[in-house]
Amino acid sequence: MSALRQKMIEDMQLRGLALRTQEAYINAVFQLSKRLKKSPDQINEEELRDYFLYLKNEKRVADSTFSIALCAIKFFYERTLGKEWHILQLTRPDRKKKLPVVFSMDEVKRVLDCVHRFQYQVCLKTIYACGLRLLEGTCLRVKDIDSDRKMLHVVQGKGSKDRYVPLPDHTLRLLRHLWATHRNPEWMFPARNGLAAFDESVIQKAFQAALHESGINKAASVHTLRHSYATHLLEAGVDLRIIQVYLGHASPATTAIYTHLTSVTETQINQRINQIHADLWG
Repeated sequence: MSALRQKMIEDMQLRGLALRTQEAYINAVFQLSKRLKKSPDQINEEELRDYFLYLKNEKRVADSTFSIALCAIKFFYERTLGKEWHILQLTRPDRKKKLPVVFSMDEVKRVLDCVHRFQYQVCLKTIYACGLRLLEGTCLRVKDIDSDRKMLHVVQGKGSKDRYVPLPDHTLRLLRHLWATHRNPEWMFPARNGLAAFDESVIQKAFQAALHESGINKAASVHTLRHSYATHLLEAGVDLRIIQVYLGHASPATTAIYTHLTSVTETQINQRINQIHADLWG
């Protein structure tokens, strides 16, 4: 490992960045270096400007990919190298406002019924039942399940925050049944060697195969289950503030997006609009 990479890693550790964020930042700076064929500390501001234009106009990377690259490169040059370049203040990712894809409750059942390996199905059902992110689901530990309180402890979720979420009875029974098949002392969803948790890509592939088999034509991913969980809670009358806590959102504005996705809300609004016009025009 080069001294420069080691210094960036140490800077990220001092800043308290999560391990996965550190890995993403290191990779983004590596891609910059690879593209320009020189050490990143030898790259000048004009070359950096050209690289950002290349990502936007030629490679046409996704907004999220561009955002990670920008944050990583900005951290490296400003924090590790101490450079205050104008291009780092000028460049911004595109801010497209898109509503997430959600499933109806029937669609959730149709997709998850098409997951044929029991351990994969239980993992995906737990992700939906508790509104988990993919990594939170795959890395679930046995000790995180509080059977007495029927709560699930999400340890160091996004933003390095812990939270508790309700664990439905049906999901608890599934987890107990699954654990009885492997009895791993640490991991709820152990890899074959038993020393680590499932790889996330395994669950993504299982989900995509099930989605295809179900015949549901939506651009969905495992994260769609989390969006669906929040939407279904809102439709059931659960307070938005409670949903925010369960999801681990820092801002209520993030959770408020689900008010645009509920069929119940749409039905109620349509009824009110129709009533207004009925009162006006008879």
